[in-house]
Amino acid sequence: MSAAAVRLPRWRRPRFAGSTFGDSTLGDAAWQRRRRETLRWAVWGALAGGVAALVAFAPASWLAAAAAGSSGGRLLLADARGTVWSGSAVPVLTGGADSRDASALPGRLQWSMHWRGRGIDVALRHACCLSDGVALRWEPGFGRQRLSLRPATDGTIGQWPAAWLGGLGTPWNTLQLGGRMRLASPGLDVEWVQGRPRVAGSAQLELVGVSSRLSTLDPLGTYRVSMQGDAASEAIAVTLATADGALRLSGQGQLTQGRLRFRGQAQAAAGSEAALTNLLGLLGRREGAVAVITIG
Repeated sequence: MSAAAVRLPRWRRPRFAGSTFGDSTLGDAAWQRRRRETLRWAVWGALAGGVAALVAFAPASWLAAAAAGSSGGRLLLADARGTVWSGSAVPVLTGGADSRDASALPGRLQWSMHWRGRGIDVALRHACCLSDGVALRWEPGFGRQRLSLRPATDGTIGQWPAAWLGGLGTPWNTLQLGGRMRLASPGLDVEWVQGRPRVAGSAQLELVGVSSRLSTLDPLGTYRVSMQGDAASEAIAVTLATADGALRLSGQGQLTQGRLRFRGQAQAAAGSEAALTNLLGLLGRREGAVAVITIG
């Protein structure tokens, strides 16, 4: 048999790129290329799935940490359970870092969040304090975000015991207020543009049947704090007025960039001066029968 007639098995044939014997080399290269592409897509898929799972099952403690950080440690969501999207916690007011004062609300605050359109709808429930139907909507964005508050049908957001404020420390822990706080609003929108808040809408905080351990009078009175947002000036106008009671309070101010500037006065109704002397001295600088209240 001649040498030209000898035919080697396929697996014995030499491989030379660019020759008729290089077909398998080209096939191997294509296979390796497809393998790398498949691996790359698998890695990206795993990363995307991991991120999605992390977001979907983010623990409620993350939300608690965000609340504490944004409030300077004054609002805590204690014993947070569940996830960021559906969970519960005990609302606690404190005086901030290193404070020994703390006051918790009874029961647990529950929340649930759902994506809708370009934002997140938040439903809040708290048997002791929130009205049914109170909802929030958060629309995040780059350099701009919006938070909208929608109250119940009658405009009521909720009510809380005034004693809860004692957890904030001085002067609330000294006053030891009694009575209740009731918050109502037709709707509020807060928009942050490059970190600067702009508030549109109004709200009214009513302090009903207020009392204090510094006075024998019970109650001292009922008071209204009205807040009106002005998006153009980035300020919230604050007005304090007395609805009724022996302790007469009044004043005006502005809340700008989280800082309150307020000037008002307190005085006793006729016949109540002796019972309110200590309390008036704590509320502000005495100028005769009037105590001048200055904040900021």
